[in-house]
Amino acid sequence: MARIALVTGATGYIGGRLVPELLAAGFAVRCLVRTPSKLRDQPWSQDVEIVPGDVGDPDAVRRAVAGADVAYYLVHSLGSGKSFERRDRDLARAFVRGARSGGAGRLVYLGGLYPDVADLSPHLDSRKEVGEILLDSGVPTAVLRAAVILGSGSASFEMLRYLTERLPVMLTPRWVDNRIQPIAVRDVLRYLVRAADLPDDVSRGFDIGGPDVLTYRQMMRRYANVAGLPRRSIWGVNVLTPRLSSHWVGLVTPVPNSIARPLVESLVHEVVCKEHDVAEYVPDPPEGLVGFDQAVELALAKVQAYDVATTWSSASTPGAPSDPLPTDPDWAGGTLYVDDRSVRVAADRVSLWSVIEGIGGRNGWYSWPLGWWARGVLDRISGGPGLRRGRRNPYDLAVGDALDWWRVEELDDLSLLRLRAEMRVPGLAWLELIAGDDPDGGSTFRQRAIFAPRGLAGQAYWLAVKPFHGIVFGGMQRGIAAAAEAAANQADESAAKWRRSGNLPGTLGGRQG
Repeated sequence: MARIALVTGATGYIGGRLVPELLAAGFAVRCLVRTPSKLRDQPWSQDVEIVPGDVGDPDAVRRAVAGADVAYYLVHSLGSGKSFERRDRDLARAFVRGARSGGAGRLVYLGGLYPDVADLSPHLDSRKEVGEILLDSGVPTAVLRAAVILGSGSASFEMLRYLTERLPVMLTPRWVDNRIQPIAVRDVLRYLVRAADLPDDVSRGFDIGGPDVLTYRQMMRRYANVAGLPRRSIWGVNVLTPRLSSHWVGLVTPVPNSIARPLVESLVHEVVCKEHDVAEYVPDPPEGLVGFDQAVELALAKVQAYDVATTWSSASTPGAPSDPLPTDPDWAGGTLYVDDRSVRVAADRVSLWSVIEGIGGRNGWYSWPLGWWARGVLDRISGGPGLRRGRRNPYDLAVGDALDWWRVEELDDLSLLRLRAEMRVPGLAWLELIAGDDPDGGSTFRQRAIFAPRGLAGQAYWLAVKPFHGIVFGGMQRGIAAAAEAAANQADESAAKWRRSGNLPGTLGGRQG
């Protein structure tokens, strides 16, 4: 019979990634959530038992933990306001009462790595206190203490991502040179899963970290190198207090200030593992722990092969723990700009698709020919393909075809044409053309231009071209719709001529054959 694992915080960053790892390890997983509908879009939602309830309700916890071999406490109140420390304390105590009375076999908590100093930041002090509450529960407990977790969706990683990508030159507080021992999210998850197997007499905290000890300055520069950005100029100054720094981070990044401020305040501490005792129970993998550069590569890999049919925060089933999840906050996963337009077309879907599949080359792009020509010339001057490549076949496309400065990335007949830009732009760009049926007759045409900027140049590029989107993309949509309607009308006229002549299928000169 499969062991049972209860997961609290399944809608959060770590919890949403831990569940599939536990399922893969053979656990029967039970999720305690206040709002079950938030797990509806998770790819694993049908494979777990979802129990409605609040982690702050001991009775709900007791019912949810009944029969569980291990209960994961992955709840914290960062971002909930000034009183998050008190809320964290109250929730932890309520959880302990419920877990103890429900007979949980083991508790596992992911907390924060902290130094041995008296004046910890409120964020780290709260994490430390919650760990102590769980360890004092009387139930065997493993407290895993981690610093910056490297993976798309992690608040600390997103802060690092946005600061590095958006600011080629930075004035930073002196803490930029404090040492940090980050850890890849996949190593965190490995420790969490294996913590369920600890002997019953092991009840303690463990420091967990990756193989690299870096300053925040070094992390930003190495991120820039992995992301293909120019070297960042970073200058530390004394006048920037944690409060001022958090407001600055809130201004530059989409990370909410209620989250950024506690994280920034915690950066005044050096957070380096004091021990690696966890290896006695969970040995390092043969290939070693994931290093900083590889962890960043994994976190950015989804950008390179992104399924642009979705947004970052509603991405399809992730292939790795570093990938975005549906429950990640809207600000996680990096910047993605989208120009999304939909219109009803007075033409059947086949007529609309014939125009979509015939786009480009000699047929053109159905809007502002001079603008397209000028952009093509600029692209060729900068070393790109411009519009000179045309297309392989005037009527038919296949995945992998070159199409002017685009490449056909995906093709679903009568439904979807996705083009990836190969022009010279500071980022990654796609154009998606989608045909559908209109319930009221005719068809629908959805057009999406998607851009993932690279660095400040990418941000500036999008802002510079955005005013022209109405001319380029709006005109393009109107032109395609008009061409589809004209094609449908021409087909109707041809059919009418055939009917008048009597030369219909199954007839000969108006008489049955």
